[in-house]
Amino acid sequence: MASHPPPAEPSSKSNKQGQSEHEEIHVSSGGVLAYTDDDDCESRRPLLLRTPASAECYSVSAAVFPFLFPALGGLLYGYDIGATSGATISLKSSTFSGTTWYNLSSVQTGLVVSGSLYGALIGSVLAYTIADFLGRRKELILASISYFIGAFLTAVAPNFTIMVVGRFLYGIGIGLAMHAAPMYIAETAPSQIRGMLISLKEFFIVLGMLLGYIAGNLYVEVVSGWRYMYASSTPLCLIMGVGMCWLPSSPRWLLLCAIQGKGNLPETKENATRCLCRLRGQASPDLVSEQIDLILEELSYIDQEKQASFGEIFQGKCLKAMIIGCGLVFFQQVTGQPSVLYYAATIFQSAGFSGASDATRVSILLGLLKLIMTGVAVLVVDRLGRRPLLIGGVSGITVALFLLSSYYTLLKDASYVAVIALLLYVGCYQLSFGPIGWLMISEVFPLRLRGRGLGVAVLVNFASNALVTFAFSPLEDLIGTGALFSGFGVIAVASLAFIFWIVPETKGLTLEEIEASL
Repeated sequence: MASHPPPAEPSSKSNKQGQSEHEEIHVSSGGVLAYTDDDDCESRRPLLLRTPASAECYSVSAAVFPFLFPALGGLLYGYDIGATSGATISLKSSTFSGTTWYNLSSVQTGLVVSGSLYGALIGSVLAYTIADFLGRRKELILASISYFIGAFLTAVAPNFTIMVVGRFLYGIGIGLAMHAAPMYIAETAPSQIRGMLISLKEFFIVLGMLLGYIAGNLYVEVVSGWRYMYASSTPLCLIMGVGMCWLPSSPRWLLLCAIQGKGNLPETKENATRCLCRLRGQASPDLVSEQIDLILEELSYIDQEKQASFGEIFQGKCLKAMIIGCGLVFFQQVTGQPSVLYYAATIFQSAGFSGASDATRVSILLGLLKLIMTGVAVLVVDRLGRRPLLIGGVSGITVALFLLSSYYTLLKDASYVAVIALLLYVGCYQLSFGPIGWLMISEVFPLRLRGRGLGVAVLVNFASNALVTFAFSPLEDLIGTGALFSGFGVIAVASLAFIFWIVPETKGLTLEEIEASL
C-alpha cells in the first residue's frame, strides 16, 4: 500500500531570517502569515514555520476504519431524518399503522418527529460534561449503545410513551456522536486528508438520509412499516459499537490526560505512539515519535496541566475558536435550512408533483442531489480550501433565498423559479455550510478545551435548528412566506460577511499549527 512521506523540514536558519527576537507568527483569516511582538514566541517558530502537511506519513488503508466507524454515527443521524418522514405517514395511517393509537394529535406527531432533536440537545449537554473524562472513543461507544437502545425501543414500542422514550434515547446518541465523531476523526486523521475525511462524514449523513427515504418508500404501505423503518438501523448501531471498541484511542487525548496528571507520562507516550502507529499504518516509527513529540511540545507550551474550566472557553484563543465555530453552526441553521426543506414538498407540488408516491420519489431525488454535491465538496475541500467553498456556496444560498422570496411575493405563477431556487439552495448548502461547518468546529478548538468547546458548538447547532423549526410557522403567519425568506436572505448576507472577515483558512495545517496560529 502506498504511503505518503513528508518533504524536508525548512532549516532553522531560514526560519529565523528577517525576523526579530520578539516576533510571533500567526495566520490571518485569509491564510496569510503575519507577525506580532511576543517575548515567548521563539519556541513556537518551528511549529508555525513548518511546511503545511509535512509532518505526517501514512498508509491510505490504515486511515479507512478510523474514519468509517465514527462516520457511522453521522449515517445513523441522517437515517433518522429520512426514515422519520416516512414513519410518521405509516404511524398515522389507520390501514398500515398496526396500532390502536394511530390517531395522533399534532403535539404527539411533533414529539415523534422532534423527539430525537430534543434528545440531541440533552446529548450535547451530556457531551460537554463527559467528553474529556471518557475520551472520544468511549463517547462514541456510548453513542452507539444509546442509538441501539433508542432504535430498538422505538421499533417494538407497545404504546406512544415508550416510542417517545425511544426517540429521546436515539437523540441522545445523535448528540454524543455528532460531538465525538468529528473530534475523533480530526485528531486521528493525517492533516493532508483531514478536511476530506471530516467532510466525508457529512456525506455519510446525507447517505443516511437517502437510505432513510428509501426505507420509507419500501415500508410506507406495509402494515407496521414504521417499525421496520426504525429497526433497520439497529445492525449499523452494533457495527459502530464493535468497530469503536476495536479502534485505538486518540493519541492526542491520551497525551492530554497524561499532561494533566491522569497517567504516567512515559507509559502514556509509549501507548500514544503505538496508537498512532496503528492509525498511520506503514509510517516509520521514528516519524510517528516525531509527531508525538510535536503534540507534546504544543501541550507543554501553555499551562495544560489544569482541567479546563467553563470560563476558559470564553477566553483567549478559545474565544476566537468559539466565535468561529459557533458562528458557523449558528448561521448554518438560521439561514433557513430546516425551513427550506420543509417547503420542498409544497414547491414540487406546485410544479406538478402532487401524488403521495411522487412526494417520496422527490425526497429520494433531493437526497441524491445532496449526496452528489457533498461528494463534490469532499473531493475539493483539501485542494481549494475551506474559505472558497464557504464563500461560493453561501453566495449561492443567498441568491436562492431571494429567488424563493420573489416566487412567494411577485412570481407566484412561475413555479420553475421556486424549483430552481430550491435545487440551488440544496446544492450550495451541501458545498458549504453542510460539510465545512462540521469540519471547522473540529479543527479550530485548542486540544485542552476541544471537548468542551465542541460540546458548546454542537449544542448551538441543535438549539439553532430547534429555534428555526419552531419559530418558522408563527413568523410565517405574522409576516408572510416571502418576507420570511427575504429575512433568511439578509441573514445569509451577514453570514457571508462573517466568513469573509472572521473565518480562517486551515487547509493543510496540522491541528497543532492551527492552534498556534490562533
